[in-house]
Amino acid sequence: MQPWLIPTLYASSSIIAGFIVPRLESKFFTYGLKLSTTSAQAYLSAVASGMMALTGIVFSIAFVLVQFNAIVYSPRLVIWFARDRLLFHSLGMFVATFMYSLATLAWVDRTGVESVPLISAAIVAAMLVASVLMLSRLVERLDTLQITRVLQILGDTGREVIHLSYLPLKSPAIDARGRDGEQEAPASLIVKHGSKPQTVTSIDMKRLAEVARQANGIVYMKCAVGDVLVLGTVILHFSGKPSATTDEQLRKCIILGDQRTFAQDPKFTFRLLVDIAIKALSPSINDPTTAVQAIDQIEDLLRHLAACDLEENRAFDQDGVLRVIYQTPTWDDYLALAFDEIRQFGSTSIQVMRRLNSALVELEGYVDSGRVASVRSYMDHLYSEIEQSGFDPLDRAAAHIEDRQGLGQSHRH
Repeated sequence: MQPWLIPTLYASSSIIAGFIVPRLESKFFTYGLKLSTTSAQAYLSAVASGMMALTGIVFSIAFVLVQFNAIVYSPRLVIWFARDRLLFHSLGMFVATFMYSLATLAWVDRTGVESVPLISAAIVAAMLVASVLMLSRLVERLDTLQITRVLQILGDTGREVIHLSYLPLKSPAIDARGRDGEQEAPASLIVKHGSKPQTVTSIDMKRLAEVARQANGIVYMKCAVGDVLVLGTVILHFSGKPSATTDEQLRKCIILGDQRTFAQDPKFTFRLLVDIAIKALSPSINDPTTAVQAIDQIEDLLRHLAACDLEENRAFDQDGVLRVIYQTPTWDDYLALAFDEIRQFGSTSIQVMRRLNSALVELEGYVDSGRVASVRSYMDHLYSEIEQSGFDPLDRAAAHIEDRQGLGQSHRH
């Protein structure tokens, strides 16, 4: 469900209930609330006016905080916070309480006889209590804007995506692009992007394999999840006997959107964590401790990736026949994405260099034997950067000390 539909459903339900419930109550329920009509009108008017004022104040504060923290962390986090469903449920409850209060107010002393609808007044009171609880939850949710919570949520999301995207590693990693020395068959159909720039948010591999099976061919993906497609970008090559509808069917398997999402894209989590780290290392913020906290999550994500088969880049149909060959990032790709920019922007911070050193040393002893060489090569690159930095000899020696907190206390055993 689209987030904007949530408050719409709340508002629609309150309008429908406002027309139906008071009428049923006046027809089948003769008991009224033992309250003067003047007091009831004051109560309902206060609830209605108060809910609108509360809505404006709460959401003004929420969006200011979201915008501020998104600027501090990463602009790509704006939509993540702004689409929090609790925000939309809160808005829906506030609007529903406002509208149902007005509907009940219209039925107070409606026939000229001093009467207050008991059930409707009770519903308004219950909705007011629910609105207060929503407000409490919303204020509590703003706690997630703290840097520690943001990093933890990103890490949790990344770990979930990794486990959904990859199979466990069963054998030493090898380069999938060289498996069996397979050559790409000549393309009988080339599918290209033909509209405005859009991002590949996910690929329906099962459906893609089924389309290829029906046409007795193989799909060679030329783009990956997270890629931005512009006019004329090649999406895939198809080798087989395509029918008149094959092009359209293949396109439906590639889900496009305006921006990247976490679905099928572990790289996006790394991108956001790196964004936060390098922004913290900018001269305007100068907060290396935040960068170190981001590296904590990045190292953990790399450890989870180390247990996965990153080189699996094939999809098979229900009969076990190869139907799709797609692009996947390698261990070296993830290593570069995780550390390159932090290493470059943090080259003047001894704390960051120590933490990077510690992360690489720990990874060296943790990863599969086929990936140790990549980690060692990156360590050599880091040491070379330290030696070429503007540190004096004492600072260079200190930067070589691996430490999980960046404090200079070695924890290597």
